[in-house]
Amino acid sequence: MKSWIEGALHGEPEAYEQLVRQYRGMALAVAYQKLQDAYGAEDVAQEAFTEAFANLGKLDKPEAFPGWFKVIVERQCYRWLRRKRHSFVPIEEIETVFREEDLALDPEVRAMQKELQQTLRSSIAQLPSSMRVVVDLFYFQGYTLKEISDFLEVNVPALKKRLFDARAKLKRSLPVRDLASMFNELHEGGKSMLHIMNGDHAANRLRESGIQGDILVWRELYTYGPVSTNMADKSARQQRAIILENELGIPQKEYLQVEVLEEKLRSLQQYKEIVLWFEYDLYDQAMLSYLLHYFSGQDLQKIRLNLLCIDSYPEVEFFRGLGQLTSKQIGSLSGNWHVIDKQELQAGKQFWEAYTSFDIRQHQEYMQDGTIELPFAKAAFEAHLSRLPSVTNGLGSIEQTTLETIRAGIQRPHDLFRKVGDKLHVLGMGDLEYWAHLKRMSEGSAALIHMTGAVSFPKYNQYDQTFRDAVLSLTELGVQVLNGEVDWTTFREDEYWVGGLHVRKGEV
Repeated sequence: MKSWIEGALHGEPEAYEQLVRQYRGMALAVAYQKLQDAYGAEDVAQEAFTEAFANLGKLDKPEAFPGWFKVIVERQCYRWLRRKRHSFVPIEEIETVFREEDLALDPEVRAMQKELQQTLRSSIAQLPSSMRVVVDLFYFQGYTLKEISDFLEVNVPALKKRLFDARAKLKRSLPVRDLASMFNELHEGGKSMLHIMNGDHAANRLRESGIQGDILVWRELYTYGPVSTNMADKSARQQRAIILENELGIPQKEYLQVEVLEEKLRSLQQYKEIVLWFEYDLYDQAMLSYLLHYFSGQDLQKIRLNLLCIDSYPEVEFFRGLGQLTSKQIGSLSGNWHVIDKQELQAGKQFWEAYTSFDIRQHQEYMQDGTIELPFAKAAFEAHLSRLPSVTNGLGSIEQTTLETIRAGIQRPHDLFRKVGDKLHVLGMGDLEYWAHLKRMSEGSAALIHMTGAVSFPKYNQYDQTFRDAVLSLTELGVQVLNGEVDWTTFREDEYWVGGLHVRKGEV
């Protein structure tokens, strides 16, 4: 947007066109809510752009344009209302949100669809104005929540709550079952839709919610073990399978089922829409970036690729993931996704290529220059790098937080996992992964922790009551390292991976 503003200040026609293309829909939506007159809204939008372009030099910061422009639109509305001398009946040209293939339907069916669409619009008109404008901008004009937030100067969580409440009201107010079905088909997918998400529990909730479409649960652990840009490389995958079996206990045959998932990605032409359901943490962001990297190299043809990525939910105080939500709550998120654009695909590709690089400089460059198209990517990538050995004592964030938590008196393994997991929730770390880290910290002459009451750490599909009752404590070296008296990297002999980085003694 900064380049558009600067271009407009220099009189570049293309810059004016970009600003009009981006904000015309928002101007019309706000103006119509004020005027209830479609033709008046068109006049107001045109006058608002004229005023805005004439006064661009008064704008302090380019990023302030959306809110500044909204004030101009509202001011033009008041001027238009003062000029209005006669009463009027609101007339709106009903927009269609059906796809191109619907145009081939016979006249009777098309007439019925238009009638249903008009009734849906009437139902939306009964919503409070604060909900109505968000529904219009999000569902009918396709703006993202971030764009709407900038324009209306309302934070994203509040917008999500308005959409949540609006959807509940619409479902209660739509007069007949057919209309409810229509709303579902328009905004909640159908048989030609595929949902890709992480976690069987969340997937079950999605199935129970009534949202239509197939579900593909993506099962990979990109936050542990060696990863590479091309995960389909057979030799790299086999090496990864061996390491995951040795360190996590995941049978190679079980892990290699990921090849079946990737085969499904190569046969998606039966779907008209794909929705990616992911969360804010590193575990999910790495998975999301892998998929975006894959899709960025595909010819999607007429497939619409959508994204729902959240870090909060109105009714959940400490949101950690979609698996926390009930089927009803999952259902309320339907339609809150947005169409993924080229910039987001490129951002996912950039994340994945940096994350899987064996060169630390590429990781550092991403943190300096990475795009902001994916709102949670930067924080997740920063959490990724925090796992590397620090220059002060050789501990990464997982080891540092673990030692601090044990010293604070949390000594049972499962209590420790919950406490450390809450502190480092941006990692999205699972228990299997955490037990592997604890095991590394407890082995050899450079052990930082000591465990009593159990002799081993659980692996894949294992349960051990003695481990649940075990007690963890700091070794003498653990105390010294935590106090910053010695550097753990000078003692340890093991090796491990952080994204594409192979961490060995004394080097990354």
